[in-house]
Amino acid sequence: MVAQFNVTTQGGLEIERGLARLLVAFGDLTPLMEGIGLHLEGSTIERFETETAPDGTPWKPSKRALLDGGKTLSASTQLRSSITHEAGSDQVAVGSNKIYAGVHNDGAIIRAKTAKGMVFQLPGGLGFRRVMQVELPARTFIGLSGEDETEIVALTEDYARDAMGGAA
Repeated sequence: MVAQFNVTTQGGLEIERGLARLLVAFGDLTPLMEGIGLHLEGSTIERFETETAPDGTPWKPSKRALLDGGKTLSASTQLRSSITHEAGSDQVAVGSNKIYAGVHNDGAIIRAKTAKGMVFQLPGGLGFRRVMQVELPARTFIGLSGEDETEIVALTEDYARDAMGGAA
């Protein structure tokens, strides 16, 4: 199953307009989109190291990370390792194919399906706990940072200059 995210950014309108002009002028922008995708994939993966959202807000530490050490959303590295991109002629998508990616990115309240509740093993070998619901805070890793927007503009300028034979 694929988790798909659509990201709308403030300040992204300038980037969208510039890319639209390039698309009209040069047609297929797959090489540019590939470069943007590689950059965004790298910056998204870096967020797991810094434990910060694209806007620089620190993630709320998980109980496991607080009790056992380590980093939030990185116990198995599966989510971080699943970050990838897909480039097309006029767009690029960055995300994860993990079904739980959206829950961690956006936050969620998970409710028990039965009256028996849900049973979880507590971190640090502290036993088990039965609950009726669990609230997962948003730990946003998908999105554009200010640095990402600056890099996209630079990549786009370089692409346009190269496409015009270095005359820009």
